Amino acid sequence: MDKIAVLIPCYNEEKTIGKVVDDWKRELPEAIIYVYNNNSADRTAEIALEHGAIVRNEYMQGKGNVIRRMFREIDAECYIMIDGDDTYPAENGREMAKLVLEKQVDMVVGDRLSSTYFEENKRPFHNMGNTVVRNSINTLFKSDIRDVMTGYRAFSYEFVKTFPVLSKGFEIETEMTIHAIDKNMYVENVIIEYRDRPEDSESKLNTYSDGFKVLRTIFRLFRFYKPLGFFSIIALILLALSVGFFIPVFAEYLRTGLVLRIPTLVVCGFALIAAIMSVFTGLILSNIQEKGKRDFEMELIRLHDTSKR
Repeated sequence: MDKIAVLIPCYNEEKTIGKVVDDWKRELPEAIIYVYNNNSADRTAEIALEHGAIVRNEYMQGKGNVIRRMFREIDAECYIMIDGDDTYPAENGREMAKLVLEKQVDMVVGDRLSSTYFEENKRPFHNMGNTVVRNSINTLFKSDIRDVMTGYRAFSYEFVKTFPVLSKGFEIETEMTIHAIDKNMYVENVIIEYRDRPEDSESKLNTYSDGFKVLRTIFRLFRFYKPLGFFSIIALILLALSVGFFIPVFAEYLRTGLVLRIPTLVVCGFALIAAIMSVFTGLILSNIQEKGKRDFEMELIRLHDTSKR
């Protein structure tokens, strides 16, 4: 098992990957640096090899697919995940590794948003999107994560080996964050100095399509991790519809003593039944989720014991 593994997912980063590898070899000379090449059409893999990194390939396109491969193949006491575009400083790497190795932190988040991100990043919709995603997750999951979508993180062995990678693309960071919050894992924030990409380096992010994927991921994970809250919201909406349909029928009944809008009353009844069913669905799924958390804790204990042998 490696002591520290630096994981760099890459797709067409020949302009910056050499500097990134050199920076990490300087800051953490004891670390093993892995570059995972994701079907690059340029010299990314060749340059990474020239600068002393271990290069492996993932042929399924997408950052989530690359991270799945990394987490499966590499065993280390501490993992540091960094992008290959030279936007994150290697100087914070040792501090983040110490938090994992000495304080047993499960995930260290490289917080861009509390420092230079909004000044350095030239894409205003990205700035707004990061703020919306952070506020949404902290509100829905009652957390204090300062940067949800950062690609600069450090992980413990237990986190990596128990994290189920489901996302295929850039929404993977959101999935990691929500997993750590839900499983009550130890999370720390470290403020980092973000710098924008060099002028001749092109971002792979699509503001609108990737932003939509992230929001869809939040919606899906909220339903999965907080089923009682999710289905209670649906129940409240259905209850409001039921009451809205019932009020004119009841008002007419008080005025005339007759129920003349039978179809409306039927719709009112169906909406009320659906609201009740939604509440019970949330309760059942919440109990299943609670059992899943207990099973997860037992898996953590087993994994911890195995890693210490």
